[in-house]
Amino acid sequence: MADFTEVANALVTAISAVVYPNGTAAPSTVTAPVKIFQGWPLPETLRTDLKAGKIHVSVFPTPTERALPSHAPEWEELTVNDATVTLAIDGYTVTIGGTAAANQNVMLLIDGEPYVYAVQASDTLTAIATALATLISADRAASSVGPVLTVPDTFSVTARVGVQGTSIRELRRQEKVFQISVWANCHDQRDPLAIIVDRALAGTYRLTFSDGSKGMLRYRSSIQHDDSKLGIYRRDMLYAVEYSLTETSTDTQVVTAQTATSSIPLEFDTGTAIGEIVINS
Repeated sequence: MADFTEVANALVTAISAVVYPNGTAAPSTVTAPVKIFQGWPLPETLRTDLKAGKIHVSVFPTPTERALPSHAPEWEELTVNDATVTLAIDGYTVTIGGTAAANQNVMLLIDGEPYVYAVQASDTLTAIATALATLISADRAASSVGPVLTVPDTFSVTARVGVQGTSIRELRRQEKVFQISVWANCHDQRDPLAIIVDRALAGTYRLTFSDGSKGMLRYRSSIQHDDSKLGIYRRDMLYAVEYSLTETSTDTQVVTAQTATSSIPLEFDTGTAIGEIVINS
């Protein structure tokens, strides 16, 4: 779920991408070493780094925020995993193919009767075929050789593979202002980097967070501080981020509908049975 810490980390990532487009092992876009981080710089570390010609870029969550109306309080599908197991039907045989992996359900519907097996992490394709054959054998003839399952004398065979996915819902929506500060030992170091960072953020309309939700970025204002006595030249850029506090859930696809059957006996007043009512629920 996205909170302001994750939003700040997303801003750090976005800034790092333009300051170090070729990775942190390569020089920055302004040549000078640049430290990009969430929070506020430690005074002693800042002074030492600035004297050494390093630049700091800090991302600080300010207390300025406001609650916004929630857009999506209901559960919505976020992602669906791809099935790695395949089931190929040829007459009385079913061949298990693909790659065995956990969090998948394989189902065979034999003459209307469902047989479902949950694939385990340690399974092989042969193990899946064996497990299905064992389930089916409790009701009728079935056998397996390697990944091939045979169910003789059937009228219909249907195969399905169900996977897991993720749903998401919005618990709360808010807008919070973040202060992005460029710290340097002179304006010649500060200004070029501040322009690069500001331009990159101004062109970033959406941020994507680890839970799959997105935030909207809006410019607010800029402030500049020049302290020649301390040798600290700073520019603050204030950006508001609209984002959601979210909750996610792991879902499993339905591969077959199952019903519970119960019966109610019918009888005369004398107690003589005359039949029963069958109820499917």
